[in-house]
Amino acid sequence: MMQIQFAKSLKSDITQIYSTDSNKFQLNQTTKQALKQANFKGKNAEFVTVLGGKTKIIIAGLGQKKTPDEYQKVGGQLSSLLEQETHVVYYPSQQNEITECIHVAFGLLLGSYRFNKYKTQQKSEQPLLEKITFIVSNPTQAKKEFEKLKIIADSVYMARDLCSEPANVLTPIAFGEIISQLSELGLEVDILPYDELVRQGFGLLLSVAQGSSNKPCVAIIKWHGNSKKKGYEYGLVGKGVTFDSGGISLKPATGMGDMKQDMTGAGVVTATMRSLACQKVKKNIVGIVGLVENMPSGHATRPGDIVQSLSGQTVEILNTDAEGRLVLADCLTYLQNTFKPAKIIDLATLTGAILISLGEEYAGLFSNDDSFADELLQTGKATNEQLWRMPMNDAFDKMIDSSVADMKNIGGKYAGSSTAACFLGRFIQKGNTWAHLDIAGVDKYEKSKPTCPKGATGWGVMLLSELISK
Repeated sequence: MMQIQFAKSLKSDITQIYSTDSNKFQLNQTTKQALKQANFKGKNAEFVTVLGGKTKIIIAGLGQKKTPDEYQKVGGQLSSLLEQETHVVYYPSQQNEITECIHVAFGLLLGSYRFNKYKTQQKSEQPLLEKITFIVSNPTQAKKEFEKLKIIADSVYMARDLCSEPANVLTPIAFGEIISQLSELGLEVDILPYDELVRQGFGLLLSVAQGSSNKPCVAIIKWHGNSKKKGYEYGLVGKGVTFDSGGISLKPATGMGDMKQDMTGAGVVTATMRSLACQKVKKNIVGIVGLVENMPSGHATRPGDIVQSLSGQTVEILNTDAEGRLVLADCLTYLQNTFKPAKIIDLATLTGAILISLGEEYAGLFSNDDSFADELLQTGKATNEQLWRMPMNDAFDKMIDSSVADMKNIGGKYAGSSTAACFLGRFIQKGNTWAHLDIAGVDKYEKSKPTCPKGATGWGVMLLSELISK
């Protein structure tokens, strides 16, 4: 990751960036002429490059809104514009200079992400920018305010790295070992191995894993930021299906390689716990991730099997590709029985139906509490990880009734995201505040966006970090 620094001044012939309204904006006639020829309007993320002697000057448009989100877009676009530079100096406008600089820097970090770990011949694709210096009147204050954003950017990187790993590397046990390393940050980590899951009765989760030669595990991550308070203010649950073939209900071959990312919910929970620990958030938080692989074999769960959950409720499994809700259900039960958090959030790449409904623009939000849902919606807007509230009602819930068990794991042809949420809702104990985030449409981008290259997004780390640290 590149070095971000703040300074009052810097004498250098290296590349210089001047944002609109900067007091350095009209340095010379060459710059004015270049802006005129380019018909520069100062729109958000509009750039004009001026070459002069040893110094390259870039004029960056901020647009009219001048919000953190817009600043981040400028930084994200700069990440591709500056790939051949090694050191850059950025001169902000005179209004909100620190806010502008820290969010441009944040966007620059997010947009600069690359996953080149397994490339042996194309390392040159990695951006070369090593350092960027932001010129501000109070560098100490800027550095202090940037600390939180830097932690979040590092944590987004972690989530993206986890989601980009191939399934032959990131097995459930390997994922658990990575999580265990977070204890170095002050997090308390416990791993429930296969034998313990059997002993405690994680029937639904084990039914997903039983077709794979890779044993499952459940990772519990705890942060005690407030020693004066008992209990946990938030409980986070993540779906960690490290590869989802669909099991006996086998997926089509086309696109199956993307199913290495069916563990995104677990990756986001893991990275969020890292973020909260590094920020030393003064709250008590617990995260649980169910780590399994869903494979077809002679040992795999069959459509029509009936399995007992950790809660004691029975489930008729009619489609083994509706497995994520089974993993979450047992983890939600364990979370509530063991830790009793005040608020519960689960994240999962749960249904293709949510992608059809909301595309790559929003994650689906389902909740049993209007006030909590509104808080999540507002936080999503503030962090530009936006949510759209989706319906849950008795009609959808009735669609998962089974004639031979307490419920079935699919609800039929229609309203797949809502019936999946209703399934999870049956495992939420009465009186508990809960939200389910279906992130199947936002976990990866098919095309690059300013603050995220094509591929894994790490969506949710920024939202949850902001929500919980408030």
